[in-house]
Amino acid sequence: MSAAKVPAILVSGIAEQPMAAATIALQWDLPSAVVVRHDVDPEREVLTRTVSDLTGLLEEVEIDVDHACVSCAIRNDVVPTLERLAATGRWGAIVAHLPITADPVQVCRAVDLFADAAPHLRIAATVVALDGETLVEDLLGRDRLLDRGLPVRSDDDAGVAETASAMAEYADVVGVTGELDAAGRELLGLLVRPGVRVVDATAELDPATLLAAVRRHEHSEDWVAVVRRDPLPDAVSGAAWVLDFRSDRPFHPDRLQQTIAVLGGGPRRSRGCFWLPSRPAQVCQWDGAGGTLSIGHCDHWDEHGPLTRIVVVGMDDGREQLAEAFRSCLLTDHELAERGPYWEVMDDGFEPWLGPVRRLIIEEAS
Repeated sequence: MSAAKVPAILVSGIAEQPMAAATIALQWDLPSAVVVRHDVDPEREVLTRTVSDLTGLLEEVEIDVDHACVSCAIRNDVVPTLERLAATGRWGAIVAHLPITADPVQVCRAVDLFADAAPHLRIAATVVALDGETLVEDLLGRDRLLDRGLPVRSDDDAGVAETASAMAEYADVVGVTGELDAAGRELLGLLVRPGVRVVDATAELDPATLLAAVRRHEHSEDWVAVVRRDPLPDAVSGAAWVLDFRSDRPFHPDRLQQTIAVLGGGPRRSRGCFWLPSRPAQVCQWDGAGGTLSIGHCDHWDEHGPLTRIVVVGMDDGREQLAEAFRSCLLTDHELAERGPYWEVMDDGFEPWLGPVRRLIIEEAS
């Protein structure tokens, strides 16, 4: 019989103090655990790894890395270190304090999808640690990671909101430090996966529950999937709202370009999928937060066919206007009758984000 895999709890976040508070709380309540912390210094191009348990500091290593970034850190040292420590059998659990701004989804997919990457390790839970006093701004605001002086490369244009929102959506537990008001709690409740708990990071994190495999990889992946076909849970209206915009029709390329600043703007979190009549086989991804919007392509449609579905969470008073703006971008009955849902064109204006239409037509015909 093979030995049981060592459980690991991943701690992620966008600020030092909430992450440190959660990590210390977990270490205090898990005397048999080892704590691994990774920090990225992009200016010095150095990755620092520290390993400690209740006996004290065990490792402190600086690693020179070219083009230091959190993705490189996870690939080159975080996962290998977690596996190395798990393989010793010395500790009953691992608490992994990820680099600030590092998305835990990268670690989870490396461990859960590739058996050879970490055969002695299992991800028991992901904890995102956030500051209650700045939570709404962190999840919906316009700041860039660089604006906050966070340890990212100078060419990293990612926003705080898109980073923090993605972490919350993937998390098994949200640990909050400081005061969390009712509006902030309501906002979190609309972003996180159903059943995910929001707790005080310093007092209410329950390691025993976390280690008991509360995490199910497929549940996390389904919730953050680009294409979601299942109904959303019922949401109680209040300070925060949800718009679940859904249609089997594609967006008109021209009208979408003309309206996209409105659709992707404002203090909102939006994500999902859409399709264009000029690209009927291509899944187009929509990912926005805090007034910043990213559009790309990620796959081809499955046997259920194309779908336009974009879910928006916001706290402003523009929900109905936003819904109407989305509807205005869909192909009309007249356009469908006159031209159909599938167009043969040489270009559609979305080449910078989705690639050449001509190449796409060739690939689909081959």
